[in-house]
This record gives sequence, C-alpha cells and structure tokens, in this order.
Amino acid sequence: MKIDVLLKNANVFNAYLKTFIQADVAVLQGKFLYIGTEETSGFEPEKIINAQGKYMIPGLIDIHMHIESSMVAPLTFSRALAKNGVTTIVAEPHEMGNVFGLEGIEAMMSAAQNCPIDIYFAIPSSVPSTSADLETSGREINLTELKQMLKMDRVICLGEVMNYVDVVYHPEGKSNEFIQYIKANKPYFALEGHCPKLQGLELSRFIYSGVDSDHTEQTVQGIKERIINGMFVQIQEKSLKKEIIEYLLKQGITEHFSFVTDDVMPNSLVKKGHLNHLVKKAMKLGMPPELAIYAATYTSAKRMGFRDRGSIAPGKIADFVLLDDLREFTIDRTFKNGQEIYSAAGHVVKETRDHSFPAHFYQSVHLPLLTGEQFTIKIDRKDEAAVCRIITVHSGTTFTQENFAAISIRDNQLDWESSPYCLAVVMERHGKNRNIGYALVGGDVITRGAVATTYEHDSHNLLVLGRNKQDMMKAANSVIEKQGGYYVVEAGKVIGKADLPIAGILSDKPVAEFGAAIQSVIDALQHLGYKHPNIIMSISTLSLPVSQELKITDKGLVKVSEQKLVPLIVENG
Repeated sequence: MKIDVLLKNANVFNAYLKTFIQADVAVLQGKFLYIGTEETSGFEPEKIINAQGKYMIPGLIDIHMHIESSMVAPLTFSRALAKNGVTTIVAEPHEMGNVFGLEGIEAMMSAAQNCPIDIYFAIPSSVPSTSADLETSGREINLTELKQMLKMDRVICLGEVMNYVDVVYHPEGKSNEFIQYIKANKPYFALEGHCPKLQGLELSRFIYSGVDSDHTEQTVQGIKERIINGMFVQIQEKSLKKEIIEYLLKQGITEHFSFVTDDVMPNSLVKKGHLNHLVKKAMKLGMPPELAIYAATYTSAKRMGFRDRGSIAPGKIADFVLLDDLREFTIDRTFKNGQEIYSAAGHVVKETRDHSFPAHFYQSVHLPLLTGEQFTIKIDRKDEAAVCRIITVHSGTTFTQENFAAISIRDNQLDWESSPYCLAVVMERHGKNRNIGYALVGGDVITRGAVATTYEHDSHNLLVLGRNKQDMMKAANSVIEKQGGYYVVEAGKVIGKADLPIAGILSDKPVAEFGAAIQSVIDALQHLGYKHPNIIMSISTLSLPVSQELKITDKGLVKVSEQKLVPLIVENG
C-alpha cells in the first residue's frame, strides 16, 4: 500500500491511555493511517523518517489566545508557534475589533490564510469590553456583525464574555443577546467566559446563562467551585501554581481543564516559547508529562469540538511534534498535515516586514500633537487639598485596588506632580470625540519619567502614565508621530521604544526583532521603578474596565464591580 510518510521507532503518545507506546506511524493524505508495529511491512512510503526513539506527541492546541497580545502580524506569529510545537490556535481578535471592527477582524482572518498552522477564530463578544457609556472604542461588534461572522469559515466559538456584570444583572443587555442568539442558532458552539473572582450565586447565574468556561487567574477555591459547577477551566501561566497543580492531580479531573496562553508578550515568545512553555512549567510543578501533554492537546480539542485532531489515531490530522527530551520538552521537529513546518536542525525562515493589512490600518491614531495642557487637572475652588481616588498597582497581578489620598491644590490645579503618585491620562484616539479621562496611580509603578502607548486594553486609546508633564508630553507625541507604539521617556529623552504601526497595536517586524524592541521598553520601565513580572500587561490593563477593581478609560474612572463611573475627587481635604 502506498503511503506518504512512515515514521519508524517512535515513542508515541496515546491520548486514550494517557501513556507512551513504541510504534511506527503511517501517514496518508495528511492524516494518520496506522499506529503500531505489526503491519508496516506492506507499506510503500514516499518518505521514511527514523524517529530514533524520540517522543511523538500531537501538535499543541491553544484554544484561548490573542494574536494581538504578541503584537505581531499573523504570519510572523504563526511561524514562531510552529517553532514551539503549536499547530492549531483559536484566536480571539477583539483587540483588532476594538480599533477597526468587523473590517479589522476580516483583515486578521485574511492575513491568517497562508500561515503554516491552523488559525480558527472566536467571535468577539465584548467590543467594547463594557459599553459606550464607560469607554470609547474605534468600532463596535453588535448582533449584526455577530450574524455575519457566524457565516464565515473557521469561526468556531463565541469569544470570552468579559462583561460578567452585564450577563448576571442585565438580561436584556448585549452580552445576553449574543449568548441567546448563539444558543438558538449554534447550540453546539462553545461559549467562552471571563469571570475573575466570581463566586457563589453570581457564578452560578453566569454559568446558567450558558457561558461555561473561565480562563482568568485562579485560586484553588476558585477552580474547585468552577469544577463543581460544571465549568471548564482554561489554565494560563499566572494560574500555574504548585497548589493548583496538586489539587488537579488529587481530584483526577483531567477532562475538565486545558492549558491556554491568553496573552504572550513578544519578548517572552522569543525567550520562553508559547504553549510549550506552560507544558514544561506544569511538569516542573509536579504534573506527569502525559497529563501535561493531554491538557495541551486532547482536552483542548474536545472543548472546541475538534473531532479531527488532538490525538495520534487513525483518521486524525497528522499534526505532531517530535521531542528529543520529554521533560525538558526539547522540540526537534514540528509537522502539520504530515508535512514538516519546523526543524531545529538548520531551520531558517527569512522574514521581512509585514505589509498585508490595508493602507489605512497604518494611519489609525487620530490625535494632534499635544501641548502639555492635557496633563493639567483644573479645579475651580480654593481648598488647600482634595481627597482623590487612587488606582493602586500591585506587583504580580493585573487587578488593582482602590485607595484614597489627599492631593494638594495649587493655582486652581491639582498639584499631582508634587504628590507621590503618577498621573494616568487616557485620550480617545479613534477620531470620535476627543474624550480625556484622568486618574492618579500609586503602588508598584514608575517613580520618575513617563510611558505612553496605544496598546491599551481593550479600546486601544492613547494611555499616558507619568510623574511629570514634560516627559508625558514627549512620550505621547512620540507615539502619535509613529502612529502607535510603546515609548518610555526620562528627562526628555526616549529610553525605550517599540513601534506599533498596524492599527496602533501590531508591529510589522519579525518576532525576534520586535521582541528585542519590547524588551527595551520593559528594561526602561524597570529602570524607572516599575515592579511587575509582566509590566506591559500591567500598564496596558490599567484601562480595562472588566478587570478588578478600579480602572481608567477616556470617560473617567470606572468602578469595575459596579460598572459605573466614579469621580476622581471625592471630597475636600
């Protein structure tokens, strides 16, 4: 019998037994035909690969992630994933949706067509993440756009429903409108959730709506409550803790969780990898290799309804990875549809800048150069001080805390530059209303200088954080002139920068080159005193009004749990 490929002498992962078996593997027309040792003599392969005892596992599957989080274009991104053993992803493009709406999502889907891996898409359910009352996005995704996306190829689920307050307390709101339409028209679609810290009756009501997964940061108690209530838990790196691994192993609940990356910074993608990094970390925390691999392949496929992948078995797509070392997860080669797409031995892909997006995507920052007036908070009264709300940042989490402090008033202005706090300013940059929101930020943030960025979750307006007006103006104007990016300034000089010319959120450079640029931004922010294991995400989520506890948008301060605007100044000092 003629076949395409015969792999000999492999240690093959069997997902159904959760163990490795020694076998030969036959591939025909891009699918696995036979796994075994007894009946290979009759095959006539076009190609024979001697696996030499290497470990053979299914291609890794990441079912909750955002390409935009790595800030590079889809083709560039997918090449990096092939290197890390990832062969299928479900991308949720709400970042691009917030800037260019359905047009932006279609551009992402078009750019993904010629990638070496399979890229499926989730329908963004939260564009904007809350509502036009709390933030201004470039575009919106409403029921009309959802209906259009349901007709598109490779659209496979409803993306993370982030506005859990809307789901639980507003049955007529947009979130429930989306959920009910999907349930009526695509009853087997996965409905993905985002419900940090939700518990008790509120969690039950969230699940009752039909949303039955959560990928946010977890505690043991949080996972326990979710599992008991039938929720599927997607574990990203910040939930990979020893106590959580121990709980999962003790309970034996291998069918109810998978590993996902959610957000991977470009410098981390270059240095650590992608989903393979989580598998390796889980093993180091005590999870057996077989279960770690299972959680990055089989359960992921099952959750998304992929019946054609996630295991090495007859009829499944021949997506697989050969590993030199199991526990170190050293990748030798990656295969897609039986064809090699990465080899550690001399594999070189010459990458150039990406120009696959429409021309107007490179002109998306609709703001004039700033004068410094935008960083002045005027107060029409003669009090000596005013009690203000403070967004407090803590290292190790993107959740913030609401605190209060008295800030001096001088010449009818809030004298924030003399305070121990940063000023955060969010400016609407999509050409809609020129709104400006203000906040004071303390905790583990910069102690001098400034940073500005258009990579601002989720509406991607211009966010400027600083300790003095001049550095803030320099950072902001640098970003405006470059039509998007991350710029760090100290004493009037740019000390770290990364340009994001595509919609203000994506680079057109290769991953390695752009990863070095983002590392320069991180190094500069650490130099200015910012303390956080993921500085970029910490800064960029200061404006995410669905992530606890107090956030800033172009409309002002948002009390997340109540989904309402609250004033910066609370009372007189």
